[in-house]
Amino acid sequence: MAALDQKSPNVLLQNLCCKITGKSEGLDQQRWDAVRGQAGKHQGAEVAHQFQYAVRVIGSNYAPTIERDEFLVSEKIKKELLKQRREADAALFSELHRKLQTQGVLKHRWSILYLLLSLCEDSRKPSNRVPVCSYGALLAQALPRDVHSTPFYYARPQSLPLSYPERSATAHNSSIATSGIGSMGVFSINGPGPTPPSLLTGPGPQAVGESMRGSRLAWTLPISSSPSGAAAAPRPPTGPSSSPASKLPQRQRRDGDGSAEIGEDALVRDILYVFQGIDGKFIKMCSPENCYKIDSKVPLCKSLRDTSSRLAELGWLHNKIRKYTDSHSLDRAFGLVGQSFCAALHQELKEYYRLLSVLHAQLQVEEDQGVNMSVESSLTLRRLLVWTYDPKVRLKTLAALVDYCQGRKGGELASAVHAYGKTGDPHMRALIQHILGLVSHPILNFLYRWIYDGELEDTYHEFFVASDPTVKTDRLWHDKYSLRKSMIPSFITMDQARKVLLIGKSINFLHQVCHDRTPPGKIMPASKSTDSPKDAAELFTDLEGAFQSKIDAAYFETSKYLLDVLNKNYQLLEHLQAMRRYLLLGQGDFIRHLMDLLKPELVRAATTLYQHNLTGILETAVRATNAQFDSPEILKRLDVRLLEVSPGDTGWDVFSLDYHVEGPIATVFTRECMSHYLRVFNFLWRAKRMEYILTDIWKGQMCNAKLLKSMPELSGVLHQCHVLASEMVHFIHQMQYYITFEVLECSWDELWNKVQQAQDLDHIIAAHDVFLDTIISRCLLDVNNRSLLNQLRAVFDQIIEFQNAQDTLYRSALEELQLRIQFEDKKRQREEMGEWGVTAEQEAEENRRVQEFKDTIPKMCSQLRLLTHFYQGIVQEFLRLLMTDESLQFLSFRLDFNEHYKARDPRLRPSLGATRGRRSSNI
Repeated sequence: MAALDQKSPNVLLQNLCCKITGKSEGLDQQRWDAVRGQAGKHQGAEVAHQFQYAVRVIGSNYAPTIERDEFLVSEKIKKELLKQRREADAALFSELHRKLQTQGVLKHRWSILYLLLSLCEDSRKPSNRVPVCSYGALLAQALPRDVHSTPFYYARPQSLPLSYPERSATAHNSSIATSGIGSMGVFSINGPGPTPPSLLTGPGPQAVGESMRGSRLAWTLPISSSPSGAAAAPRPPTGPSSSPASKLPQRQRRDGDGSAEIGEDALVRDILYVFQGIDGKFIKMCSPENCYKIDSKVPLCKSLRDTSSRLAELGWLHNKIRKYTDSHSLDRAFGLVGQSFCAALHQELKEYYRLLSVLHAQLQVEEDQGVNMSVESSLTLRRLLVWTYDPKVRLKTLAALVDYCQGRKGGELASAVHAYGKTGDPHMRALIQHILGLVSHPILNFLYRWIYDGELEDTYHEFFVASDPTVKTDRLWHDKYSLRKSMIPSFITMDQARKVLLIGKSINFLHQVCHDRTPPGKIMPASKSTDSPKDAAELFTDLEGAFQSKIDAAYFETSKYLLDVLNKNYQLLEHLQAMRRYLLLGQGDFIRHLMDLLKPELVRAATTLYQHNLTGILETAVRATNAQFDSPEILKRLDVRLLEVSPGDTGWDVFSLDYHVEGPIATVFTRECMSHYLRVFNFLWRAKRMEYILTDIWKGQMCNAKLLKSMPELSGVLHQCHVLASEMVHFIHQMQYYITFEVLECSWDELWNKVQQAQDLDHIIAAHDVFLDTIISRCLLDVNNRSLLNQLRAVFDQIIEFQNAQDTLYRSALEELQLRIQFEDKKRQREEMGEWGVTAEQEAEENRRVQEFKDTIPKMCSQLRLLTHFYQGIVQEFLRLLMTDESLQFLSFRLDFNEHYKARDPRLRPSLGATRGRRSSNI
């Protein structure tokens, strides 16, 4: 037994201390016990003093093994920067560290970061030089310093209290089985006793301070029984009371009925399980209330119960987020944007799990080393409240975001995430910005693929550009591609979305409709795609800068190239001018000559017309006028079209010109547009025919005026014809002026200016549609002007009836004139032959015939008066309707410039109140 004692660690360490101090080395066990028990002997006291220091140094964590954790070191650096109130530097460091992780420049990033952290700490540590002769000071200086830190979001390892602060100077009655030096008593082996006075004296205050630092570390060592079964001696009390009961909180207490209350260490263990969504022994999920609760029957004080409930909220938040990610991670219909959102949530949960792993490791260390849970360095519920504050805030944000994003996908999901980034909290904004970068990364890939290649690979309908594969090529521009307004992210404006749609649509239009095989890379320089979600986040945060410039560059280059192809290869502008010349009757000589050639054919019944005959007449009119100088590409598209025949229609009612369009130009001149052109042509053709008829009426009046002077009985009828014809000519001339100059020419000039300034094909189409709508509206062809159009058509019908009445009048008058001339010629011939000019019977027959003609004149006059009455009534109603439309009042002034109709119809006279109102407005 003595031999074993000589080889025991106690004896070996004692001999080492004696050898170092130069004191007696061969003290027997009895003397050694006396030396340690009695502080009066100087030699024993000095050896005991050094022996205590040696025990503290050997049992301390001096030169500990450092966990090589890059995340921990980076978090400590950020924490140090925040302590110095350098939030901007902390954010910059976080960003630089993230960039460093994405690049493979450094292989040992942890070493570099740890070096920077050590330099930062060493620069603030005061210089503490001690004399070499002070051996105690040297040992004290070798001890590690304490590190107390509060974790900054997910802070781990050394920020957890693995350092050992000072404890209460009371005796510890329980023993823990350990091995090695840790099994030795720290102060005394023989039993409790006061600290030797020799240990309380030294060279000065510095030695006392060093001694206290050493004793502080020594108290962290576990204590076990000596061979004699005595407990370790206590340190000097540091508080007002040295009673063990006052200094050491009990882990288990008993209630009034004697049942044992649950210790805090058990609750901590349960809480760590709850943090992961796992029910603990005491804290379990209550399904009806959807929260974690402690059974009311469990004996627990109210403070611990409330604290545990607050901590358990973290587990509920974790479950909420985890449930969302688990339910959508395997759902392919959720799309790439949704999967990116789930990946972002998984990334945040991963950081959260790293914190939990550190907490579990800390708890395991305490259990392995037997650290009492009541000390300041242990895991307690209040410490967990502090350490999980920032993670709880982040998980609350993520849980609220998950609630807000329920049922959303694609661009709508990105809009929901972006909406949560509008907050004044910089940490919250940084979190949402990071998630938005991951979520918007697929959208940006969709966008780049669309604007640079014209390809749309949107299997799950997440992108804001939609494609309809059932649409044919001729309707590609109008119907195949459209915007899903619900999928437009809120950080992309409607104008930007429209440009994105036009860019890809232009590329597909060039390839599929124009058959242009120019690679997209030659149309515009392709930008690099996003390499990481961070690039996407940075791009979308600068919507008016980099992102806008990329969209604008692609938009202008693609649209300019498309318009060049349409104008140079497909003569878009030339076709537009052809529409104006032929379908809108802008080529005057051609239209007049065509009417002259078609008149014999069109006066026939519509059922007797043949299209090939009319086509031949059209070609003749082209060759005989300036139309022959147009491009053959245009002339070959000009054709004749016969409308649907109704009973009683003539050729004038069914004839129409047509212009064939196909290929890319059919995108501008759609079927709807051509139907509008057809309506306008029929209206203009009918108005032009009225002008043509009145010209023939005037020519007939001028030609027959001298011939019918010999028939004075017709002077009244002819005067009525001249007056009515003058009224009709004035009306038609004013209408033709209005249609030609105020409608067609003004609208055409506006259209041409817009086409010249158009930046994309949509601008041309929109300007062309506005042009047609304006013509339809101002030519009284729309629904709102239906009554006006009916009155105008009635006027046209009266002109045709007047032409028929005048033709009948002149035909009968000329026949009568011819008979009178023949009678006079026969009479003169008989007189020249020496005979009687006429016999009594012949003269009576002639008088009877003349009288019959004169009897028809009143009938003709009444017919003309009736025609005049109907015509003037229709014109008056037309003028009255014009007065109701402010945009057409000027036309009514020109039609009734001398107030001829106003004098006949009191309804055309403005009321006194209206006159005063206009005067006051003019003033």
